[in-house]
Amino acid sequence: MSTPRKNKPASHEWVNSTPEGWTETRLRFVANVSNSNVDKKSYDGQVPVRLCNYTDVYYNERIEPELEFMQATATPAEIKKFELREGDVIITKDSEDPTDIGVPALVPKDMPGVVCGYHLSVIRTSDPITAAFLQYSIMSHVNKAQLYVDTPGVTRFGLDQDAIKSILVLLPPPEERRQIVEMLRKETGRIDGLIEKKTRFISVLNDKEKAMIAHFVRRGIDASASTKDSGIEWRGVVPAHWQRARMKNHFKQVKRQGFDDLTVLSVYREFGVIEKASRSDNINKTPEDLSKYQLVEPNDLAINKMKAWQGSMGISPFLGITSPDYVVMKPIGEHNPRYMHHYLRARPMPWVYRLISNGIRTDQWRMEPEKFLELPIFLPPMDEQEAIANRIDRELDRIRGLIEKTEHSIALLKEKRAALITAAVTGKIDVRSAA
Repeated sequence: MSTPRKNKPASHEWVNSTPEGWTETRLRFVANVSNSNVDKKSYDGQVPVRLCNYTDVYYNERIEPELEFMQATATPAEIKKFELREGDVIITKDSEDPTDIGVPALVPKDMPGVVCGYHLSVIRTSDPITAAFLQYSIMSHVNKAQLYVDTPGVTRFGLDQDAIKSILVLLPPPEERRQIVEMLRKETGRIDGLIEKKTRFISVLNDKEKAMIAHFVRRGIDASASTKDSGIEWRGVVPAHWQRARMKNHFKQVKRQGFDDLTVLSVYREFGVIEKASRSDNINKTPEDLSKYQLVEPNDLAINKMKAWQGSMGISPFLGITSPDYVVMKPIGEHNPRYMHHYLRARPMPWVYRLISNGIRTDQWRMEPEKFLELPIFLPPMDEQEAIANRIDRELDRIRGLIEKTEHSIALLKEKRAALITAAVTGKIDVRSAA
C-alpha cells in the first residue's frame, strides 16, 4: 500500500502544488524538439516518402501505419531526422486558429518511409512511456492555456521552438509515470467508446430525420390514401389526389438589388436560408460593397446554384440580402412555404439537381434556373400541405431535441476526459493506491 502523498509548492503560476518526488521541469530537459521543414511538393532527385501532415496529427491522437498518408519526397538528411519512430510525439505548431496550436499525436511504432511534414514539430525521447506521458502533459489544460498565450500572430499563428521547449512538464518517478499512462489509456479509452456510441446514435437520428421528411413530403401522412404512378422514374408513385405542376408554376426568378442596408443572409446545406452572422463557421468574407447583393423576402426561394446538388437551397423565413451569385425566386403559385421548403431539400431532390447540373468537375457543377423551373412537382391540397408541414415540424423538434441532448452529453464527456488528463499529469490524482 502506498504512503500518503505529500505536496510541495510549485513555481509555475498556474499550478498550486506538485507531489513530493515529482520534478518540475521544461520539455527541453526531457526531450529533443525539431521543427519539420519537409513540404508537400515532390522534387526530382529526392527519395519518395509518405508524408504525415497537419490533418493527420490534428484528427488522430495516435499515428498508425493504416492512415492514408500523401505521397511526397524528402532528402536523405530529412528522412534521417524526421522519419517517424516509436515514441515520437508530433504536435501542430502553425494554424489560422490559435486554439489549434499544440495538438499532440503519439507514434506507437517505428514507421519506415513515413516522414513528419511541414507545420509540425517532432518531440523525441528514448522512452515510450515518457513519450506517452508527455503527450498527455501537452494535452492538459495548463499547457493548452500556456501555448495559447505563447502563440503570436494576427491572421496566422505559430509556435517557435523556444515556446515548444518551454512546455511545462511535471514528471513523476518512472513507475508512477507508467501507472499514470496505463490509467489514462484505460479511462480515456472507455470515455472514447461512449463518445463513439453517442456519435453513431446522432448519425442514426440524422438518417431517420432525412427518411422521415422524404416520406411525408412524397407520400403524405395518410397511409391509407390510394396512389397512382407519377410517370416519372425518380418520383415513383404519388397519392392519387395530388395535382401535378411544374416549378415554374410556383416560382419566378427575380434579381432585386440596391438594398445594402438589410441583414446579410446565407444558404446552408444543413439549414437552408439563415442569417449569416448567426454562424461562426462561415469562412466566406462579406464584401464592404453590398450594392449588388440581392433582396430576399420571406417565403422567397434562395439557391446556391453551385451547390444545389448538395441540397444547398431553401425557403427563406427572413427579410435580407444574399450573394449576387445565388439564384433568388419569388413565389407565384399557391403552396405552403414550410411544406415546399422540406420538399425541395428532401431526398431524392439533391440527386435530381445533380442530374440537371453542368460542369467539368463535381465541385463546379452549376444548376441552371431554367432547368429547375421545368422540374415536375406533385402537390397535395393546401390544408394537407399544412398538416404535413406541421407533422414534420413536430417530428423534427423531437429528433433534434434528442440530438441536442446527445451532443451535450458528448461535450460533457470530452470535458471530463480533458479534466481527468489534467488532474493525472499534475498530480491531483494519486494512481499508486489504485495500481
